Amino acid sequence: MRKIIAYCLVLWGVNAQAQPFQDCADCPVMVPVEAGSFQMGESGRLNALPVHTVTLSAFAIGKYEVTQGEWRTIMGSNPSKAPSCGDTCPVENVSWHDAQAFVERLAAKTGQPYRLPTEAEWEYACRAGERHDFCGGDDRDKVAWQGDENGSAHPVGSRQPNAWGIYDMSGNVWEWTQDCMHSNYQGAPIDGSAWIEADCKSRVLRGGSWLSGPQYSRSALRFGFSAKFRAGDFGFRVVRPLK
Repeated sequence: MRKIIAYCLVLWGVNAQAQPFQDCADCPVMVPVEAGSFQMGESGRLNALPVHTVTLSAFAIGKYEVTQGEWRTIMGSNPSKAPSCGDTCPVENVSWHDAQAFVERLAAKTGQPYRLPTEAEWEYACRAGERHDFCGGDDRDKVAWQGDENGSAHPVGSRQPNAWGIYDMSGNVWEWTQDCMHSNYQGAPIDGSAWIEADCKSRVLRGGSWLSGPQYSRSALRFGFSAKFRAGDFGFRVVRPLK
């Protein structure tokens, strides 16, 4: 029985023995995710078709969105539109290029290959071996801050995590991924790598935000925007490969 359970955990990308870690005292907390396969996409959503099998190598992903405190430690400033929210709130008002600058400095500081998650890694971590409407369940109010037109971001980790202990993948802030935006998944990589090309005009954001309606926080929802654009509900989390 134990062998069967262990096999199922590996199949779904879960390592029951893995523990979150940090590469430095001020670095993001990372959740290890084992290699595995999942069905990426969603029936009935045109830009999330075709639903296809993706097989990924092991990686670690931020337990939380990168916070204002972590950004300040690495970058020496705070670009957020709501700095009064505090160091435990996600950094926002950052472009894709800003996020790239952060991961480059984090990699230099730690000697580890930090980067943005690929879109496949993001959805794999969001789903956490399950098939819910949102990242962590079907009740959006338990897992996501969303739909508050007069509000702002909230401290990370203050909603229910998903099955792998990862927080705020639905709602709070939109999260930049490495990939270029495509109109659907025809021709998408099946190995979990980023889908990019030289003339990329927009990059993929996932997860929705405190501002957007609940439909934008769904697990399969994809949104593309210019890599140069900044908004008060655009943030990110980090990934690093595991051997």
